[in-house]
Amino acid sequence: MATRIANRQARQARDFDLSDDPTNQTHDTKSPTAASRATVGTTPGSERAAVERIIANQKSFVVRIYARIRFLILRQIFLQEIGQYLPREGRILDLGCGFGLFSLYFAIDAPTRKVTGVDLDADRIGAAEECAAKLGVDNVHYTTSNVLAWKGSGQFDAIFMLDLIHHLPKDEVANFLARVAELVAPNGVLLLKDVSNRPAYKRLFTLALDRLMVGSEPIHYWDPVELTALVEQLGFTVKRHTINDFLPYPHILYVCSRVSV
Repeated sequence: MATRIANRQARQARDFDLSDDPTNQTHDTKSPTAASRATVGTTPGSERAAVERIIANQKSFVVRIYARIRFLILRQIFLQEIGQYLPREGRILDLGCGFGLFSLYFAIDAPTRKVTGVDLDADRIGAAEECAAKLGVDNVHYTTSNVLAWKGSGQFDAIFMLDLIHHLPKDEVANFLARVAELVAPNGVLLLKDVSNRPAYKRLFTLALDRLMVGSEPIHYWDPVELTALVEQLGFTVKRHTINDFLPYPHILYVCSRVSV
């Protein structure tokens, strides 16, 4: 048994490599240690169970397939990477939440969080609310709104966006982030998980899949240095790290804080 567990952990370590972003070392951060990850969130078994419950309680077969794909792309070890920066209690905002998969996940992960999900698609918001009701999760709330216009109510201890920025019109991102910055509490954190514009083969792989999902809608993959500078102008300290997974996505996580992270 011990040998099987060790082999499984070794395979997982090979498949998932969080490395420093070489483009600008002053903004980079190293991967958290295994020990620090172990103190964050639920146990591995309960994490997997939460994901399976969220998938199983989606309203249709098609949405269940979509949910499984999203949780494959953003696997649990990646969710742990994001989740370590989310406070265990307080107000959390998920902008561009879609079907509410990850707002639900982080609400289940810490019942003392008060999570709000916002998305333009009323059908997806309806599905998210239905799934939350089925699961009996009462610390998550959903709102139908265009994130570019949503003003919110009060400030949040953490705001996260997962693969949203590259779907927004490039010329509107600066103003959008400025409005979002006003919603971040003084000691809060803004987490931007997006995709980099390099290396080229990973960008092209991601673009092909995005085109299948959104057709001809505008897509802009930001240069990490450019997006970092944009956020820093809003008064944040930005640390970023790239994530190399078994799928060729150019994942990058920006940890934006007004205090040391």
